[in-house]
This record gives sequence, C-alpha cells and structure tokens, in this order.
Amino acid sequence: MITPFEITCVILSGGKSSRMGEDKSLLPFSSSKTLIQYQYDRLKPYFRNIYISSKVDKFDFLEKDSLILDKNKDIFSPILALDTIFEKFKNQKIFIITVDTPFVSIDSIYKLIKESKDYDICVAQTEKTHNLCGVFSSNISLTIKTMIENDIHKIGYLLKNNIHKILRFPDNGEFININNKNDYEVAVNNINFSYNN
Repeated sequence: MITPFEITCVILSGGKSSRMGEDKSLLPFSSSKTLIQYQYDRLKPYFRNIYISSKVDKFDFLEKDSLILDKNKDIFSPILALDTIFEKFKNQKIFIITVDTPFVSIDSIYKLIKESKDYDICVAQTEKTHNLCGVFSSNISLTIKTMIENDIHKIGYLLKNNIHKILRFPDNGEFININNKNDYEVAVNNINFSYNN
C-alpha cells in the first residue's frame, strides 16, 4: 500500500507550447488520452492532494475543485502561475512539476521533498537546472509579487532571491522536457518500450 506524501502537488499545464505548434498537454501519451491525464494519473496515488494549474479549463477528466486557473490569462509565465497557486495555499510547501516531464521518478520526488526541509525552494539539477521540478514554500510569495510588479518573470531570479537548494541527479533522461515534435516522438517511443519490456 502506498503512503502518500503529506505535501500538495501542483502540475503546471498553462504554457504556450509554441515549439510544439499545438497544446502539448492534450497530445495522446502512453495508454492515456492526453499527456496531462497521464501525468496526473501517474502522480495522484502518491499525493494526498493534487491539482492542475492552467490558463483555461481544458480537462475533461478533472474535477473542478482540482483545477487552479491563473488570474492572468494574457501573459504566459510560471511566475504568474506560482502567484495564483500561493494565494490558494498559504503557509505550506508545494511540490511543483510541469506537464511535459513524465519520466521524473517517485524516488526522485521523494528525495526533493526530503531535502527541502530547511529551504524555501529545492529543485532538481542534471546537466541543467530544472527550475520547475521541486518544492516551493509559500514563504516566496512576497518575492513573487515584487517580481510581477517589476515585470521580472525568470525562475532563476526567484531562486537567487530565496533560500534554495539545488539537488543533483545522475539521470538526465529522467528529467527530459517534451518541447517539440521530436521530443514527443522520443518520449512516446520510450514509454511504449518500457511498457512492452
């Protein structure tokens, strides 16, 4: 039996998907109708509470109270998504992951949660830093509001201005982002291969 993490999980699914040319969250993936449903169903058993953050309600499988809609519909920025998330969840830590990283293991998520204890932000790093895969504390909400006022939308800036930890992981493939058609084809082949072997 799975003992779910106490921490809340929010999957970010409000991006533009400009490199994909269509909404990547709605592309079919593995045995799921869409990538977002795959990511949600995969993570749901491991969290007491799980939500999806988006600009619009585009999910036919999701209960309405599990959806967090961005206040700002016009600007595509994870900073704005985090602002809306922390207005909903005050005085707690949230595990943040994006819709387009379907291979991050539960073991790696556990390590990020465990290592986040004394930090406002704890994110994963392989060959690059994965700024939107990790634990974020509501302590950062003031920095976020200041950033929005000053039109700063870089997650790297948010890290630098809060107590953070960058946790190294050896497997770059685990943290791969599905950004374009080629990434998508590789990911679909990988997930089909792992299911058939």
